[in-house]
Amino acid sequence: MSFRLAKAGLAERSVEVSLVTHLIGRSDAFTQILDFIDKVASVQAPVLILGETGTGKEVAARAIHYRSPNRTHPFVPFNCGGVPAELLENELFGHEAGAFTSAQKRQAGLVAQAEGGCLFLDEIDALPLQAQAALLRFLQDHRYRPLGSSHLNQAHVRILAASNADLVTRVTEGRFREDLWYRLNVLTLTLPPLRERREDIPLLAEHFLQRFSQIYRRPVRPFSARSLTRLMRYPWPGNVRELENWVHRTVLLGEVQLPGEEEPQSSTGRSFQAKKSEAVARFEREYLTELMHLAHGNVSQAAKIAGKERRCLGKLLKKHGLCAKQFKPS
Repeated sequence: MSFRLAKAGLAERSVEVSLVTHLIGRSDAFTQILDFIDKVASVQAPVLILGETGTGKEVAARAIHYRSPNRTHPFVPFNCGGVPAELLENELFGHEAGAFTSAQKRQAGLVAQAEGGCLFLDEIDALPLQAQAALLRFLQDHRYRPLGSSHLNQAHVRILAASNADLVTRVTEGRFREDLWYRLNVLTLTLPPLRERREDIPLLAEHFLQRFSQIYRRPVRPFSARSLTRLMRYPWPGNVRELENWVHRTVLLGEVQLPGEEEPQSSTGRSFQAKKSEAVARFEREYLTELMHLAHGNVSQAAKIAGKERRCLGKLLKKHGLCAKQFKPS
């Protein structure tokens, strides 16, 4: 299987890897992303990837790793906002048997699991200050101490970090360590929102259309010129992830309305199931938006209010291109 970085849907740079990941575009902004990835892939310095939710920060991180000399080693992604603060150091560095009451056996942390490869820390701004200090120590000499251990371990791991937050403001407010910011901010890639690379929208839409049509074994019905014009005019606040979700629903239900578009005067030609699915999707998004505002972006609290498991709620949020960060008080 191939890892493809495509310019204008034509020129490709390929490398064999264990999964298919795509960065697709032809805009000047996109070309600059590819050039940056080519420059930094071969070095071991940390890379900080910034951008709005849904812009493809993890995809860019995978691109950096799978174009590096360490591409055959693990790429380990970790969402710093998805684990309670008190468990973060254990997740990162592991523990020895007996380190705490329920630690009946030794457990390797994510750093050890990523040995020789890359550890991708998404939502790096969600790390509490104590975990930031531990990460800073690791970045300084790549040595760490598992919980309950008296020995330092050495790890050959590249750190890639991502955030959709304003880290400079967080530093000013004392919520993000200045020394960690400087340590991470050696190489910085800022991904543009989709509205700033509109010429890439048709390529992305066609790519997602082909992919989901293949997954569900549906005939490929190419977008009309009118549909592509609609897609390019829409601002896509959820960026590439929102576009992907829209194409996904379109393959399953037939072309659906974009948010903010007027409902058609007649539903002639639309099945009951299609209209019902569209209404359910609209309800889900509105409910989730209200729920996350009520919980101030706390997914665990939102899950309790909704009476759902946290993982299920997380999948729903991802389905609708919603990120917990956008609901947290600034």
